[in-house]
Amino acid sequence: MTEYPAAQIPVVIDRAPSSEAKTDRQFSWKNIPFLLMHLACFTALLTGVSWSAVALCIGLYFVRMFGLTAGYHRYFAHRSYKTGRVFQFLLAALACSATQKGPLWWAAHHRRHHRFSDQEGDVHSPVQSGFWWSHVGWILSTKYEETDFDGIRDFARYPELRWLNTFHLVPVVTLAVGCYLLGGWQYLVWGFVISTVLLYHGTFVINSLAHVWGNRRYETNDDSRNNFWLAIITGGEGWHNNHHHYMASVKQGFFWWEIDTSYYILRALSWLRIVWDLRTPPEHLLRGSTK
Repeated sequence: MTEYPAAQIPVVIDRAPSSEAKTDRQFSWKNIPFLLMHLACFTALLTGVSWSAVALCIGLYFVRMFGLTAGYHRYFAHRSYKTGRVFQFLLAALACSATQKGPLWWAAHHRRHHRFSDQEGDVHSPVQSGFWWSHVGWILSTKYEETDFDGIRDFARYPELRWLNTFHLVPVVTLAVGCYLLGGWQYLVWGFVISTVLLYHGTFVINSLAHVWGNRRYETNDDSRNNFWLAIITGGEGWHNNHHHYMASVKQGFFWWEIDTSYYILRALSWLRIVWDLRTPPEHLLRGSTK
């Protein structure tokens, strides 16, 4: 695999100007399919359930969660490790199948979140805007529906990623059709619909709860917190105070007792040289101030 050139991204928390306008909370009608996905979960009453359908639901939840955590978050947003162009695209396609828009859209908005964390200008701060907005309201609004290409210029230069960012529904439709062909309506409902809705909210709780529920090991300039239960359901993302203390780290569970399954998988992939140069926190940062 060919390594891409290194690029600089900011790792220092900045502050939004006090004159920044209030968030536009107008609903975007483009997000009606998001609402319909939730209603479609009730069709499970018609299709019934089987152990294999539940297993498919859980399996696709965690596989796609890895795409989001290891791909969209730790790779595209923070560049905490390196990989080749082929695996870079495969990671992005896997994460796209989670139905959370394209890699450039996702990573650019996440970088903005870190730049203005829990301050005016943060995309989804529960401290600034409350639970509902930070959990799902910002996604449904018109304000953030476009991709901020200036915030993701390092990856926007890849034409295949720009294509995938535009046609991010291609992996979604492919997965949905695959589930149907594999097991009919029951597999479509459980393997795709219910799994996707669970994945929505499994991801969104990091925005809405990980800044209000948990413990603070490090004195960061925001209200980020570590939470064991959120880490379990998100493949390690719940160690959020750790992450905001040193966001460039590929592992968010800094200590051995902090379960971080996304890091374990990336570590295994590094043994196969599929990924490399995994960045971990230096010792002096691990000894940062505690509460």
